[in-house]
Amino acid sequence: MAAGCCNGGCSSAKPPVDKIYRRVLWTALAINSGMFLTELAASAAADSVSLLADSVDFLADAANYAISLLVLGMALRWRARAALLKGVSLGAVGLLVAFQTAWNAFNQTVPEAGIMGAVGALALAANIACALLLYFHREGDSNRRSVWICSRNDAIANLAVMAAALGVFGTGTGWPDIAVAAIMATLAVWGAAQIIRHAREELAGIASAMPAEKIHNVPAE
Repeated sequence: MAAGCCNGGCSSAKPPVDKIYRRVLWTALAINSGMFLTELAASAAADSVSLLADSVDFLADAANYAISLLVLGMALRWRARAALLKGVSLGAVGLLVAFQTAWNAFNQTVPEAGIMGAVGALALAANIACALLLYFHREGDSNRRSVWICSRNDAIANLAVMAAALGVFGTGTGWPDIAVAAIMATLAVWGAAQIIRHAREELAGIASAMPAEKIHNVPAE
Protein backbone atom coordinates (compact mmCIF):
# COMPACT_ATOMS: atom_id res chain seq x y z
CA MET A 1 0.00 0.00 0.00
CA ALA A 2 2.80 2.42 0.84
CA ALA A 3 4.34 2.15 -2.59
CA GLY A 4 1.02 2.76 -4.29
CA CYS A 5 0.44 6.21 -2.78
CA CYS A 6 3.05 7.82 -5.02
CA ASN A 7 1.59 6.72 -8.31
CA GLY A 8 0.02 10.16 -8.57
CA GLY A 9 3.19 11.94 -7.48
CA CYS A 10 3.27 12.30 -3.70
CA SER A 11 5.38 15.00 -2.09
CA SER A 12 8.01 12.62 -0.68
CA ALA A 13 8.72 10.87 -3.98
CA LYS A 14 12.08 11.61 -5.57
CA PRO A 15 11.91 12.24 -9.34
CA PRO A 16 14.55 10.79 -11.65
CA VAL A 17 17.51 13.13 -12.15
CA ASP A 18 17.37 14.88 -15.51
CA LYS A 19 21.00 14.69 -16.62
CA ILE A 20 20.52 17.07 -19.56
CA TYR A 21 18.91 19.68 -17.29
CA ARG A 22 21.74 19.25 -14.79
CA ARG A 23 24.34 19.98 -17.49
CA VAL A 24 22.35 23.05 -18.55
CA LEU A 25 22.32 24.30 -14.94
CA TRP A 26 26.09 23.82 -14.58
CA THR A 27 26.67 25.76 -17.81
CA ALA A 28 24.37 28.59 -16.69
CA LEU A 29 26.07 28.67 -13.28
CA ALA A 30 29.51 29.12 -14.89
CA ILE A 31 28.27 31.86 -17.25
CA ASN A 32 26.52 33.82 -14.50
CA SER A 33 29.42 33.58 -12.05
CA GLY A 34 31.81 34.96 -14.66
CA MET A 35 29.44 37.77 -15.66
CA PHE A 36 28.90 38.77 -12.02
CA LEU A 37 32.62 39.45 -11.59
CA THR A 38 32.82 41.21 -14.98
CA GLU A 39 29.87 43.52 -14.35
CA LEU A 40 30.84 44.24 -10.77
CA ALA A 41 34.18 45.61 -11.95
CA ALA A 42 32.55 47.43 -14.88
CA SER A 43 29.90 49.06 -12.68
CA ALA A 44 32.61 50.54 -10.48
CA ALA A 45 34.59 51.75 -13.50
CA ALA A 46 31.52 53.26 -15.19
CA ASP A 47 29.77 54.45 -11.97
CA SER A 48 26.58 52.87 -13.35
CA VAL A 49 23.74 51.79 -11.08
CA SER A 50 22.09 49.73 -13.83
CA LEU A 51 25.32 47.74 -14.33
CA LEU A 52 25.60 47.30 -10.55
CA ALA A 53 22.01 46.09 -10.46
CA ASP A 54 22.73 43.66 -13.26
CA SER A 55 25.88 42.36 -11.55
CA VAL A 56 23.92 41.68 -8.35
CA ASP A 57 21.31 39.97 -10.49
CA PHE A 58 24.00 37.73 -12.02
CA LEU A 59 25.12 36.81 -8.49
CA ALA A 60 21.54 36.02 -7.49
CA ASP A 61 21.18 33.86 -10.60
CA ALA A 62 24.41 32.00 -9.87
CA ALA A 63 23.01 31.22 -6.41
CA ASN A 64 19.70 30.30 -8.06
CA TYR A 65 21.38 27.72 -10.31
CA ALA A 66 23.50 26.38 -7.44
CA ILE A 67 20.40 25.83 -5.28
CA SER A 68 18.59 24.21 -8.21
CA LEU A 69 21.50 21.79 -8.66
CA LEU A 70 21.43 21.02 -4.95
CA VAL A 71 17.73 20.08 -4.90
CA LEU A 72 17.70 18.41 -8.32
CA GLY A 73 16.29 14.92 -7.78
CA MET A 74 14.87 15.78 -4.34
CA ALA A 75 11.21 15.48 -3.41
CA LEU A 76 8.73 18.16 -4.51
CA ARG A 77 8.51 19.57 -0.98
CA TRP A 78 12.22 20.46 -1.00
CA ARG A 79 12.12 21.83 -4.54
CA ALA A 80 9.16 24.06 -3.62
CA ARG A 81 10.99 25.29 -0.51
CA ALA A 82 14.05 26.09 -2.64
CA ALA A 83 11.85 28.05 -5.05
CA LEU A 84 10.34 29.97 -2.13
CA LEU A 85 13.83 30.86 -0.87
CA LYS A 86 14.84 32.04 -4.35
CA GLY A 87 11.68 34.13 -4.66
CA VAL A 88 12.41 35.90 -1.38
CA SER A 89 16.06 36.50 -2.36
CA LEU A 90 15.03 37.87 -5.77
CA GLY A 91 12.66 40.29 -4.06
CA ALA A 92 15.47 41.39 -1.76
CA VAL A 93 17.66 42.09 -4.80
CA GLY A 94 14.87 44.21 -6.26
CA LEU A 95 14.64 46.28 -3.09
CA LEU A 96 18.44 46.70 -2.99
CA VAL A 97 18.43 47.96 -6.57
CA ALA A 98 15.59 50.37 -5.74
CA PHE A 99 17.61 51.81 -2.83
CA GLN A 100 20.76 52.26 -4.94
CA THR A 101 18.69 53.85 -7.72
CA ALA A 102 17.27 56.41 -5.31
CA TRP A 103 20.79 57.13 -4.03
CA ASN A 104 22.15 57.76 -7.54
CA ALA A 105 19.16 59.94 -8.40
CA PHE A 106 19.76 62.03 -5.29
CA ASN A 107 23.46 62.46 -6.13
CA GLN A 108 22.87 63.06 -9.87
CA THR A 109 25.51 60.50 -10.88
CA VAL A 110 26.44 60.46 -14.61
CA PRO A 111 27.85 57.05 -15.65
CA GLU A 112 30.29 56.22 -18.48
CA ALA A 113 28.11 55.34 -21.46
CA GLY A 114 30.83 53.51 -23.44
CA ILE A 115 31.55 50.98 -20.70
CA MET A 116 27.83 50.53 -20.07
CA GLY A 117 27.13 49.74 -23.72
CA ALA A 118 30.03 47.32 -24.20
CA VAL A 119 29.46 45.36 -20.99
CA GLY A 120 25.69 45.47 -21.49
CA ALA A 121 26.10 43.84 -24.91
CA LEU A 122 28.31 41.11 -23.42
CA ALA A 123 25.82 40.52 -20.61
CA LEU A 124 22.96 40.37 -23.11
CA ALA A 125 24.77 37.68 -25.12
CA ALA A 126 25.39 35.69 -21.93
CA ASN A 127 21.77 35.92 -20.79
CA ILE A 128 20.34 35.07 -24.21
CA ALA A 129 22.56 31.98 -24.24
CA CYS A 130 21.27 30.96 -20.79
CA ALA A 131 17.65 31.73 -21.71
CA LEU A 132 17.89 29.59 -24.85
CA LEU A 133 19.41 26.71 -22.89
CA LEU A 134 16.68 26.91 -20.24
CA TYR A 135 13.73 27.60 -22.56
CA PHE A 136 13.09 23.90 -23.17
CA HIS A 137 13.14 23.21 -19.41
CA ARG A 138 10.82 26.03 -18.33
CA GLU A 139 7.75 23.87 -17.59
CA GLY A 140 7.32 21.79 -14.45
CA ASP A 141 7.50 22.52 -10.74
CA SER A 142 7.99 25.95 -9.18
CA ASN A 143 11.75 25.45 -8.88
CA ARG A 144 12.18 24.89 -12.64
CA ARG A 145 9.87 27.75 -13.44
CA SER A 146 11.79 30.06 -11.09
CA VAL A 147 15.00 29.37 -13.02
CA TRP A 148 13.32 30.23 -16.32
CA ILE A 149 11.68 33.41 -14.95
CA CYS A 150 15.01 34.73 -13.66
CA SER A 151 16.77 34.03 -16.98
CA ARG A 152 13.98 35.64 -18.99
CA ASN A 153 14.02 38.75 -16.80
CA ASP A 154 17.79 39.02 -17.19
CA ALA A 155 17.66 39.10 -20.99
CA ILE A 156 15.00 41.84 -20.84
CA ALA A 157 17.08 43.77 -18.30
CA ASN A 158 20.19 43.69 -20.49
CA LEU A 159 18.29 45.19 -23.42
CA ALA A 160 17.26 47.95 -21.04
CA VAL A 161 20.88 48.51 -19.90
CA MET A 162 21.97 48.98 -23.52
CA ALA A 163 19.11 51.43 -24.06
CA ALA A 164 20.24 53.29 -20.94
CA ALA A 165 23.78 53.54 -22.32
CA LEU A 166 22.43 55.14 -25.48
CA GLY A 167 20.29 57.48 -23.37
CA VAL A 168 23.22 58.54 -21.19
CA PHE A 169 25.35 59.13 -24.29
CA GLY A 170 22.62 61.17 -25.96
CA THR A 171 21.53 63.28 -22.98
CA GLY A 172 24.75 63.57 -20.98
CA THR A 173 22.78 62.86 -17.79
CA GLY A 174 22.36 59.87 -15.52
CA TRP A 175 18.56 59.78 -15.73
CA PRO A 176 18.35 57.01 -18.37
CA ASP A 177 20.58 54.83 -16.14
CA ILE A 178 18.36 55.58 -13.16
CA ALA A 179 15.17 54.86 -15.12
CA VAL A 180 16.47 51.48 -16.30
CA ALA A 181 17.59 50.55 -12.79
CA ALA A 182 14.08 51.34 -11.55
CA ILE A 183 12.61 49.06 -14.25
CA MET A 184 15.02 46.29 -13.25
CA ALA A 185 13.98 46.63 -9.61
CA THR A 186 10.33 46.35 -10.63
CA LEU A 187 11.06 43.26 -12.76
CA ALA A 188 12.86 41.62 -9.84
CA VAL A 189 10.00 42.23 -7.42
CA TRP A 190 7.40 41.10 -9.97
CA GLY A 191 9.37 37.94 -10.77
CA ALA A 192 9.79 37.25 -7.06
CA ALA A 193 6.02 37.54 -6.54
CA GLN A 194 5.40 34.99 -9.34
CA ILE A 195 7.91 32.51 -7.90
CA ILE A 196 6.67 32.87 -4.33
CA ARG A 197 3.03 32.43 -5.40
CA HIS A 198 3.79 29.25 -7.37
CA ALA A 199 5.92 27.80 -4.56
CA ARG A 200 3.25 28.57 -1.93
CA GLU A 201 0.61 26.87 -4.08
CA GLU A 202 2.77 23.75 -4.32
CA LEU A 203 3.47 23.71 -0.59
CA ALA A 204 -0.25 24.20 0.16
CA GLY A 205 -1.07 21.30 -2.17
CA ILE A 206 1.49 19.11 -0.41
CA ALA A 207 0.08 20.04 3.01
CA SER A 208 -3.49 19.23 1.95
CA ALA A 209 -2.37 15.85 0.55
CA MET A 210 -0.51 14.82 3.73
CA PRO A 211 -3.49 13.17 5.54
CA ALA A 212 -4.27 11.07 2.46
CA GLU A 213 -0.63 9.99 2.17
CA LYS A 214 -0.55 9.01 5.86
CA ILE A 215 -3.71 6.95 5.43
CA HIS A 216 -2.24 5.14 2.42
CA ASN A 217 0.99 4.52 4.31
CA VAL A 218 -0.70 2.77 7.26
CA PRO A 219 0.64 -0.85 7.24
CA ALA A 220 -1.89 -3.50 6.41
CA GLU A 221 -2.90 -5.59 9.45
